[in-house]
Amino acid sequence: MKAEQQYIDLYSQASRLISQRSCAVMNLQREAAFHAFQQQGFPSQKVERYKYTDVATAFAPNFGLSLTPLQVSPSRYIFSFHDAPIDLTPYYNKIADTADSLTALNTALAHDGLLIYVPKGEHPADPIQVDNLLSGTAPTMMNRRVLILLEAGAQATVIMNDRAGQLASPFLTLQVVEVICKEGSRIDLYEVEETLPLCTRFSNVYVQAQRDSIVGHNSITLNGGHTRNLCDVHLQGPYAEVTLGGCAIGTGQQHIDNNTLIRHTAPHGQSRQLYKYVLDGHSVGAFAGKILVEKDAQKTTSQETNANLCASPQARMYTQPMLEIYADDVKCNHGSTVGVLDPAALFYMLQRGIPEAEARSLLKNAFMGQVIDQIQYRPLRDRLYVKVEKRFRGEHEKCDDCRLCK
Repeated sequence: MKAEQQYIDLYSQASRLISQRSCAVMNLQREAAFHAFQQQGFPSQKVERYKYTDVATAFAPNFGLSLTPLQVSPSRYIFSFHDAPIDLTPYYNKIADTADSLTALNTALAHDGLLIYVPKGEHPADPIQVDNLLSGTAPTMMNRRVLILLEAGAQATVIMNDRAGQLASPFLTLQVVEVICKEGSRIDLYEVEETLPLCTRFSNVYVQAQRDSIVGHNSITLNGGHTRNLCDVHLQGPYAEVTLGGCAIGTGQQHIDNNTLIRHTAPHGQSRQLYKYVLDGHSVGAFAGKILVEKDAQKTTSQETNANLCASPQARMYTQPMLEIYADDVKCNHGSTVGVLDPAALFYMLQRGIPEAEARSLLKNAFMGQVIDQIQYRPLRDRLYVKVEKRFRGEHEKCDDCRLCK
């Protein structure tokens, strides 16, 4: 049986229950999304955007579907879809690409969603934080749907954390996030993954940036099993800006794949990308980033950089930066590097009495620091400096709700 068939059967068996637990705005999109998935199936590695990730194998285990009600702490800016203070019809599933079969599958199976809504002109003083703690005793699939809407002139910092508690079996997360930034708004969105080798994570983020809006998105993979992050940004209005950043630390058999697309369709847009990987053991990393500048997007400025460090002979990195330009008055560049620890720098440190393991850790920290430096929210930036250092030292932090290290 192909991997797709079990999800087709699952939907056929559970669709009535899913719809009963869901809301009208999600149910209106459900059948069309299911038929899209049914026709497409999982993308093979012959599909350009999935050439570095074997999706069918990742979804092959017999995962059970979690229909646990969404637990949302009382907040001025966070709601479940059931309690949304606005009509979601003009926004839900409007920028997510259901031609992507994973997005279609999520749209078919998700029974609730998380709304982050910042009204016109409001600037929350504190970051909006979403914590996802993964736990289970049987193979489990969790579908998460998030809609982030910033009205004109609004600003927000959003931090989404994925952590793993007690896991005895594989856990698969399929997440779709839609971010709509209206005129003059600003968002800094951070995704931090600290899970386990048993975890598989697919996250598709879709962003629409209207006139004069500013978008920052950082994807930080500190630990996990099989991770695939997609980020599609549409700079729809003039003078819109986006900065994408990512850092990934791979050890053991980890697989980390980041895939980005930035579409410039309006003039005077700006985009910047910086992704860095440090890979050890037998880990595999992949980065594919495409900048598309359409003919009306004159005066566009774009820069894309991917730098990678393979710290063991068995680690592998695949990198594919791309530019596609149809406008004639632009400034765009891109580049990528794959290398090893600088032997001269390592020798210098050893000659001054620094133990080799410590010297290697310091060099890795210095390499990754450029990405962390770009994080605007200082408390998160400081916290990540510590976490990254501990990760390179092979240490694990002890959390009050985690028994993994006790």
